[in-house]
Amino acid sequence: MRIILILAMSISLGAVLLLVVSEMPEYGCPDSPVRNEVAMRYIEKGVEETGAQNLVSAILTDYRAFDTLGEVTVLFVAIVAAIAVLGCYSLGRTCPVDEEGD
Repeated sequence: MRIILILAMSISLGAVLLLVVSEMPEYGCPDSPVRNEVAMRYIEKGVEETGAQNLVSAILTDYRAFDTLGEVTVLFVAIVAAIAVLGCYSLGRTCPVDEEGD
């Protein structure tokens, strides 16, 4: 029964992915959502609106600050988790996870 459920979910997911890909615009299409007016506004008025001298810094710190903050938070958590896991073994002591499994 479990294999049938996994197979049905895999087929459903594959069908959804194929449907989404079929609705995407063709590569290089001028009407693509990627080529909208937001990028042109960033280029034309980015330095003026933000006061930054560097356009890349203006976009990252003013227009996309919350997105950048989220990405930095994810990287920080991943680094802390890696240090916690690897640091436990590098000190030569037993980790709490190993003690619970015994």
